Amino acid sequence: MRTIEMHNGVVKMIDQRQLPHHLEIVECRDYRALAEAIRNMTIRGAPAIGVAAAFGLALAALESRATTREDLLRDLDTAEKILRATRPTAVNLMWALDRMMNKARAANLDGNGLRDLVVAEAQNIAEEDVAINRAMARHGAALIDDGDNVLTHCNAGALATVDIGTALGCLIEAHQQGKRIHVFVDETRPRLQGARLTAWELMRAGVPMTLIADNAAGYYMRRGKIQKCFVGSDRVAANGDVANKIGTYKIAVVAYENRIPFYAVMPTSTIDMTLPNGDVIPIEERDAREVTHIEGVPIAPEGVRVGNPAFDVTSNKYITALVTERGVVYPPFDVNLARLFGGQV
Repeated sequence: MRTIEMHNGVVKMIDQRQLPHHLEIVECRDYRALAEAIRNMTIRGAPAIGVAAAFGLALAALESRATTREDLLRDLDTAEKILRATRPTAVNLMWALDRMMNKARAANLDGNGLRDLVVAEAQNIAEEDVAINRAMARHGAALIDDGDNVLTHCNAGALATVDIGTALGCLIEAHQQGKRIHVFVDETRPRLQGARLTAWELMRAGVPMTLIADNAAGYYMRRGKIQKCFVGSDRVAANGDVANKIGTYKIAVVAYENRIPFYAVMPTSTIDMTLPNGDVIPIEERDAREVTHIEGVPIAPEGVRVGNPAFDVTSNKYITALVTERGVVYPPFDVNLARLFGGQV
């Protein structure tokens, strides 16, 4: 199945908290349950939670007993506020909610017609995500040479999207094209998305890989064992600064020092042209237990003070290029991202 899909008023998603030990499917029948699934990371990954938010509004439309356009819009506004508050950094969530609500407000339809439109638009966003990922995979795979060892961080595969993936989609596409690649996978503390999710996806796809501790990445880069770095993204500012899973910045700096190309892969919906630079990207601070416990087992002294930022920002100077569904964007990013959007912010 896809990471997330909606049929007959039920949203089904892979519970990513259970992987790699158990493949379990969670069903959400109302938007509050779906909001909680985003918040507790049952589903994660910027494109995936954007689609989840769209499906959340579709569920809200189906739940609503409103018979008029005005009453249904009020119910959608209530659901939209709850969904918007789930996670602050990934802009895809806000992008999907804005697109859904703008479409609903612009439609001159009665209650039932508007309800059908909202559900259809959510499905459109999901289908578009798959097509976008296919395009990104082709563009990214063209940057990978036969024989490359590639480092990736966190999980930017099919699990982070509806299907195929962003950064990991590029690597799997290169493998399927017959390129002999090998992937080094950072474990990605504190939630271990690399060890739990990326390793699982690559092994299922038959891509040769090695799992390494986060702190080992620099060792392999300095020894010449890595030729490229590919990561995903949760938000990109207008100047090309990239917010991604915590630890990405450190990898980018070491790659830069060792003259290793560093690519960030994202759909254009992840690019926030309203933000001038990465310093103004909001960074989510998560529960201390993610650091002090692993799968419920304590690994730190009780009562220890913890900092747990979920993301960091990589300055554009360390980034070789941004890979999008519209093509590869090179520096100067402020100029070329504006051109990508036709000069429109």
